[in-house]
Amino acid sequence: VPGVTVDRQCGSGLDAVMQAASRVRGGDAELVLAGGAESASTAPWRYWPPAAGDGVPTRRYERAPFAPIGTPDPEMGPAADDLAARSGVTRERQDAWAARSHRLAAAAQASGAFDAEIVTLDRIAADDRPRDRLDERTLSRFHPAFRPDGTVTAGNSCGISDGAAAMAVTTEAVRARLGLPGLRVIAAATTGSDPALPGIGAAPAILRALERCGASVADLGFVEITEAFAAQLLAVSDAVGLDEGTISGDGGAIALGHPWGASGAILLVRLAARMHASDDSRLGLAACSIGGGQGVAMIVERVA
Repeated sequence: VPGVTVDRQCGSGLDAVMQAASRVRGGDAELVLAGGAESASTAPWRYWPPAAGDGVPTRRYERAPFAPIGTPDPEMGPAADDLAARSGVTRERQDAWAARSHRLAAAAQASGAFDAEIVTLDRIAADDRPRDRLDERTLSRFHPAFRPDGTVTAGNSCGISDGAAAMAVTTEAVRARLGLPGLRVIAAATTGSDPALPGIGAAPAILRALERCGASVADLGFVEITEAFAAQLLAVSDAVGLDEGTISGDGGAIALGHPWGASGAILLVRLAARMHASDDSRLGLAACSIGGGQGVAMIVERVA
């Protein structure tokens, strides 16, 4: 079976599904397994080679640059602080959103809402991050993580995690023959955005996807946006005019973790679970803001 790796940073898993859908619609394939995986805990260390004759030893780095020298290429944490300040997203709103994420995720976990989505691996059958007692009062005690006057903290940011998600992308005829529930891709979009504020990248992608299918924000009943930072998610929500009650109804990456390469695909798994458990027939939205200044979004509808 042939395979290919997609690299759109933390939008990779969602982009992989988009590419699979395009292949199926174009007749190049009838069924494609698509998704994403990340193992941050086992990632190899990476080093810059020594520059000839400058006497500087090799240096370890966490990520390769997204842009050449002279072009904005901030680290994600300080960029989230900048976005919060630029968008007027307060520390109180960020902490409230983080507390909500943990509360909803812990409740969903306790109710068994995640059980059907999770494949046990090496006896691991549940995410270990949700904290139902992590409330706003506790979160308010966290110190700024990146700058003394910042509002982004370890408490209102996601954690680095391992994870994976996959799904079958196929035709309606195959789905109907198998008698399985699914989601139909209505529209998708990838866009560029200001590389100095990468957290806002999902907003233009969402608006373009809505335009492509002639839908409006009011048509969205289920929204999953990667919660890299509460500041980033709230800035995107404000920019698009989303109903916050539709977003991450069982918690998001702040509570569950953000395995970068997998997170976009995880959004679709969550959408499928939420949409098929509800009588609400409105559309679903999955979207990611991406380091370097990009966004990716997909709009889906439930298929019984």
